Amino acid sequence: MTNDNGKGSFPPWSRMPGLNEMCEEAGVDFDSFIEDIQNGAGLEDMAVKYGVSTETISLLQEHFIKYGLSSVMGGD
Repeated sequence: MTNDNGKGSFPPWSRMPGLNEMCEEAGVDFDSFIEDIQNGAGLEDMAVKYGVSTETISLLQEHFIKYGLSSVMGGD
């Protein structure tokens, strides 16, 4: 039996949206959000600035920390 899970067996794209798409869906300006992360802005301040919950900002920030700007990973 051959192993079909070898190199190149996974598509070179992700099923998970990139951070820019997630920010757009939440109504958060992506460039400004990245700048705020770079400057160490607090969750509460960012939530007020973008008019979203602190949970939304926290989830976006966690996604950035875990996956970076884009979560595209392939199996090639």
